[in-house]
Amino acid sequence: MPGIRLNQLGVTPTGQKRAMLASDSTTPIEWQLIAADGSVAASGQTTVHGPDPLAGEPVHIIDFTRFTGTGKAYVLKAGALESRPFAIAPDVRGNLAEDALAFFYHQRAGVPIEARYVGTKWARPAGHTKEVVHCFKGRDLRGTDWPGCGYTLDVTGGWYDAGDQGKYVVNGGISLWTLLDAYEHLKSPAFADGRLKIPEAGNGVNDLLDEARYEMAFLLSMQVPAGTRARLPVGPFAGDAKIVLSDVDASGMAHLKVGDRNWTGLPTRPADDREERLLYPPTTSATLNLAATAAQCARLWKGVDDAFAARCLAAARSAWAAARRNPQIYAVGDFTGSGGYGDSDVSDEFYWAAAELLLTTGEPEFRDFVRASPHFTADPGEPGWPRTAALGTLALVKLPETAPEAVQARKMLVQVADRFAAEREQTGYHIPYASAGGYPWGSTSTLTNRAIMLAYAYDITGKTRYRGAVVDALDYLLGRNPLDQSYVSGFGARSMAHPHHRFWAPSLDPKLPGPPPGVISGGPNSTAMSDPVAEKLKGNCAPMRCWSDDVRAYALNEVAINWNAPLFWVAAWLDAREGQGGNRPK
Repeated sequence: MPGIRLNQLGVTPTGQKRAMLASDSTTPIEWQLIAADGSVAASGQTTVHGPDPLAGEPVHIIDFTRFTGTGKAYVLKAGALESRPFAIAPDVRGNLAEDALAFFYHQRAGVPIEARYVGTKWARPAGHTKEVVHCFKGRDLRGTDWPGCGYTLDVTGGWYDAGDQGKYVVNGGISLWTLLDAYEHLKSPAFADGRLKIPEAGNGVNDLLDEARYEMAFLLSMQVPAGTRARLPVGPFAGDAKIVLSDVDASGMAHLKVGDRNWTGLPTRPADDREERLLYPPTTSATLNLAATAAQCARLWKGVDDAFAARCLAAARSAWAAARRNPQIYAVGDFTGSGGYGDSDVSDEFYWAAAELLLTTGEPEFRDFVRASPHFTADPGEPGWPRTAALGTLALVKLPETAPEAVQARKMLVQVADRFAAEREQTGYHIPYASAGGYPWGSTSTLTNRAIMLAYAYDITGKTRYRGAVVDALDYLLGRNPLDQSYVSGFGARSMAHPHHRFWAPSLDPKLPGPPPGVISGGPNSTAMSDPVAEKLKGNCAPMRCWSDDVRAYALNEVAINWNAPLFWVAAWLDAREGQGGNRPK
C-alpha cells in the first residue's frame, strides 16, 4: 500500500488538505505536490508527529492547504514514497450524501426493492410482508418466563437494523432522528421532491422526509395499545439475579424490537427468512425514543401533512406519560435471534425526549424537566444509541437564541466541540478521536457523530477549526488511515466490499450482490473482538488496524442504520457548506 495516505476521493480546492506519511524519521521530510504535467505545484516539509500507538506506526503530516489549484492526477511525493493520483476539485465527494441516504431504501422491510430505483443487481423481493406479530411467550435463556400479551400489532415496514433482519426502536430512533435533524438543520433543497430514487419521489414532499416517514410509521406501530396492562421487570437487576415481573400499566409504551425467534444463517435474504417473528417486551428506553422522534415528527410534518403531525404529537405525549409512569423498565431479557440493546441508564433518553417536546410544544412541563436534568449542565459527549444526551442538547440549540435553554446548550456544545477538536493533536492521523481505551464497536459512527457536534459548533461560531475537524473525520473514513482503507463501499481506490450482511454477501453466494455504493462499515474495533475473524486479530493489532473486510466479521465489518445516518448527515452538511446544497444558517 502507498506510504502516503489521504482521502481516496481527493480534496477540495478551498478546504483543508492533509495527507499522512508513515515514517520513522525524527526530522521533517521534504515533500512535493506534482501536477499531471510533471510540474511541481507545491512543496514543503512534513510535520513530525512521531509514534502513534493508535495507528501502530510513526507518522508525519503533509499539509498542503495553501495550494488552491484544481485538477486531476496530482501526486504527493516524499522521499522515496508517493501517493496514488488524486483530484483537487469542488465535487470530489460526488454522490456520497445521496448514496449514503439510499442505503435506507435498500434496508426497507415489507416492500420489494425495485430495479427501477436501485438497478437489477440490487433488486430483491419483499421480506416480512404484512407483519402482524404477537409477543414473545415462554422462557428466555435466562429462565425468565414471559407471559406474552393479549394483542397483536401490525408492524409491517420500517428499516432492517443492520446485517440481520431485526427492527429495533432504540436504534431506529437515533437513526431516524439523524435524518430528520439533517432536514431541519441544513434547510437544504438538496433532497427536494424527485431527487432520490424512491417510490415516493414525485409526491410533492421532500424525499428526505419521505424516507424518514417510512421508519417513523414503523416506530408508531410499535406502541402498546391504550388500556393495556402487562407483566414487566421493574427496576434494575444486578448480575444473575432472578428477574421478577410486576403488573404495570403499559399503555403508550413502545416494544423494544421485533425480530426472529432464532438467528438466521449467512446468507439469508429477507424473503427467505422462515423464522417466527415476535414482538419483544416494551422498555422505557424504547418508549422515550418514540417520544423524542414523534415530537420531532410533529414539528417537521406540520404544514406538510397536518394529520400525520397530529398523530405523531399524540403518540409522543402518550409515550412520555408512559415513561414517566414506568421509568425503570429495562431490556433484561436474554433472547436469541436479535440484538439485546440493553440500557440501564435512561436519564439521557428522558432529557432528549423532554428537549424535543419542549422544542415542539414550548410547554412549561418540558422546560422544567430539561432544566432539572443533570444532562442540562453536563458535557454531552457524542451521540450514540445508548447515549442520547447530545441529541437533547442539539434540540435545545434550535430554540430562540436568547432562550436560557439555548444559551446553555450552545455553551455545552462548544465545550464538547473544543474537546473533540483538541484530540486531533493527540493522534498521528489528526482525527478528532483519541481513545486511550482503544476503538469501540462501530468506531466509524463514533467519529461521524462527533463530526455532527463539530459541524453544529462551526455553524454557531463560524470557527474554521471545527469545520476542519469535520473534514479530518471524513478524510479518515475515506482512506487517510493506517490501513489505506476506505470504509465506505464504492468510494475510493480500496473501498469496503464484504460487509457482514445477510444479502450483500457474494463471498458466500456468488448469486448475491456486494453492497451498493455509500454503505459504511463499523470499522476498527479493538475492545469487543467477539467474532471469529476478530478473535484472530486480538492482541496483534493497534486499535486503528483491528479490522478486516470479511463477511464473517460482525464485530468489525457489520453495517447498520445508525452508522449510515451520521455518514449521510456529515456528507450532506459539507455539500451544503460548500455551496452545493444551501447556505450556512445564521
